[in-house]
Amino acid sequence: MEERLYDLIFICRPATPEEEIKKIITALEHTCAEKGGKIEKVEQWGTRKLAYRVAKHREGMYVYFQIKTTHGELISELERRLRVQDAVIKYLTIRLDEDLKRQQKLTRRRDKRAGRRSRRQAAAGEHAAAAS
Repeated sequence: MEERLYDLIFICRPATPEEEIKKIITALEHTCAEKGGKIEKVEQWGTRKLAYRVAKHREGMYVYFQIKTTHGELISELERRLRVQDAVIKYLTIRLDEDLKRQQKLTRRRDKRAGRRSRRQAAAGEHAAAAS
């Protein structure tokens, strides 16, 4: 089965104690390990202003996870666990591997076109030199 890459960002209420956020992170890490996923990165971004009000809050504490997994059920389970947390006011999961594949495909096409252009220019240069 193909390994997939996900970004998971969740926002906690601004007054949430640091210990409670660490408990949430630990629970998500434990769930990830149980389900065979691998956490590539965990970052706490701190309190930031929200783009719009969420549950009457203008600020929130952001936490970022990057996860690799072969099982989509892991992401569903992580989202379920975030949904039942009182401290979490919003979360978002993004599948990155499709975007990365698309980006790599475009890069290959661009490189292929650039290679053709350089061969044409080289051939045109040789032709011009031979004509002189």
